[in-house]
Amino acid sequence: MRSFTLILLLEIFPLLACGEFSAGSAIVDITPVELPIVVNGGMKSRSLEVVNRPLHARSLAFSDGEESIVIVVADSCMMPKDLIDRAKGIASKKCGIPSDRILVSATHTHTAPSCMGALGTDADPGYSLFLTRKLVEAILAPLKKMKPARIGWGEIDAGEYTALRRWVIHPDHIKEDPFGKQTVRANMHAAVNWNEVTGKSGPEDPMLSIISVQSLEGKPIGLLANFSMHFFGDRDISPDYFGLFSNGLMERIAPGNEDFVAIMSHGCSGDIWRHDYEISPDRAGNKTKIEDYTAGMIDLAMAAHDQIHYEVPDSIAMAELRMTLDYRVPDRERLAWAQRVVADMGGRLPKTKPEVYAREQLLLHEKQDTEIVIQALRLGETVSIASTPTETYAISGLKIKNASPAPHTMVIELANGGDGYIPPPEQHLLGGYNTWPARSAGLEVEAEPKIVDAAISLLEKVTAKPRTDRRPEHGPAAREILSLNPKAYWRLDEFSGPRAIDSSGFHHDAIYEPQILFYLPGPASDKFSENGVNRSAHFAGDRLSAKIPGLTGKEYTVSLWFWSGSDVSTLQEPEWIIAASHDSSSSEASERIGISMNSAGQRQLIYDGPGYTRCPLESPPIERWTWNHLALMRKHDSVHLYLNGKRVGEFDVRKDSMPVLPEIFFFGGSKRDQKHFEGRLDEIAVFDRILSDDLILELSRTGK
Repeated sequence: MRSFTLILLLEIFPLLACGEFSAGSAIVDITPVELPIVVNGGMKSRSLEVVNRPLHARSLAFSDGEESIVIVVADSCMMPKDLIDRAKGIASKKCGIPSDRILVSATHTHTAPSCMGALGTDADPGYSLFLTRKLVEAILAPLKKMKPARIGWGEIDAGEYTALRRWVIHPDHIKEDPFGKQTVRANMHAAVNWNEVTGKSGPEDPMLSIISVQSLEGKPIGLLANFSMHFFGDRDISPDYFGLFSNGLMERIAPGNEDFVAIMSHGCSGDIWRHDYEISPDRAGNKTKIEDYTAGMIDLAMAAHDQIHYEVPDSIAMAELRMTLDYRVPDRERLAWAQRVVADMGGRLPKTKPEVYAREQLLLHEKQDTEIVIQALRLGETVSIASTPTETYAISGLKIKNASPAPHTMVIELANGGDGYIPPPEQHLLGGYNTWPARSAGLEVEAEPKIVDAAISLLEKVTAKPRTDRRPEHGPAAREILSLNPKAYWRLDEFSGPRAIDSSGFHHDAIYEPQILFYLPGPASDKFSENGVNRSAHFAGDRLSAKIPGLTGKEYTVSLWFWSGSDVSTLQEPEWIIAASHDSSSSEASERIGISMNSAGQRQLIYDGPGYTRCPLESPPIERWTWNHLALMRKHDSVHLYLNGKRVGEFDVRKDSMPVLPEIFFFGGSKRDQKHFEGRLDEIAVFDRILSDDLILELSRTGK
């Protein structure tokens, strides 16, 4: 019976075992037939009754004669694992390809029927059955169109089309969560109020990546694109920009060719949207139309596509891991609150945010944990794909790409399930919508590092190579600092804490406290980092601490770059940038330098040290959200302070208060009961000697 089934499958899909690389593509209409229909993607339930643009499931299939892989991307906000598993299981029986060799993901359009309950929306059971059948069709369809093929990789910077939507909120403006607690120190779209925020909570991933598939004669077969942008927003039922991009690219590459299918998959976009709040807080003022946005993206994709070099892969491989993760279930007090709220609802759907999250607490309490699916695949020796079943932050996708053994890697999110947001652990401390426990964001705090590591491990498995570290090498400015032989030099380019690695060679690693964010753009990428973006850390309530036992004598110099995030109205009390302490147990600072507001309402530096209390410095006004160089130089009996290479303060130290050298340095803060610095720091170097004015000036110019 088994041999008969194999013979039958080979008759239906003959190129699956032809011994050469082959590929096929297909497109299946998944537009709902019955209207109106419930649509997912909002806090409360809503229905739509007009089809603006049809929805599709687009697919690509690959085979090397031994291994076969199918990728499906469907126009859906998100799809539950159980629905996807059912579709895979049915298709697997029909085509013989194991279920773990099939990847099914959602585009994350917010104008598609709901097949998965989330927040205030329930799934539409009729559409769920319809979609399951259509996914089976989408898995099988490209297998019937397989032909010998070759592939190529293209990539282009599309940074103007994506930006961070999650911003850090200043502690003076902390917000209330749905549970009545003041916990929100970061949130989506918080930057509509510039005076309340300090900066973006993470980096973007600006790269638009494409895998192009052609016949051996050069005729287009398929194209898989990937980009980190949450969704655009469209009216009525629509595939959003994902469908417009795919259709537009098909018209540009192969007009009228029904055998060619272009696909836009969803990159890591949990904290991403299209409006850059650092340019303007008024997102309503952004009048860009979805058609114009998509047309610009297509132009970029074509520029990358036209430069692609093609090759025939020798082999392909795919691997899958299923793991169980806990939900962050409510404690006794929150559970009792949720039960009271839901009881008062009387069986209706939730209408308010507290009602939405009360119902979610009961669902998490009932479930306790869940199984998730992670996959990775390889196409030839240079191209790979990893998937997460979650709404993954851009930094998480960058972590996977950075460590991937393959030269080219795309990361597809919301694949094989819809398991909600997975903020990195440090982001949980800042609260906000992406962290509030619900099915849309309910996985355990350590879910992100577990999923990221699993994806990288699977990439190691399919490539049979170890993970890498692609962070940029030292640029000329970094090499110049190292040539001065600092006792410690922290580049602050880590993806996570708790250690800030000392690049000096003296191994004086510093320690990040928990409430610090990672991998933000730093100053002068073209000078500090070789062929890549220079990175920095964003301080959002905590400090970096370091002990440097190698200091000798009574002289030292600290050089660093800072980026002030706070609105000047929040600077009545100083935010301390550097604090040198002689008592590591009490963190009592002997001298420190910070930023405050002067009488003219401008940012200024202030110094606090032996014999001096919060002395303002004669410095030019410091602009918000700009990089500035700061140097503190301690001589035997005086302190010299520099801003952007210019001496702005000099203080004599009384002999009777002359301290010994510090035991510990704090960066981004001072004592626990005082305001910490809100913003970014980078390129911190400590020297065991004074530096000349000319050298300080030279260091300040390295970051310009």
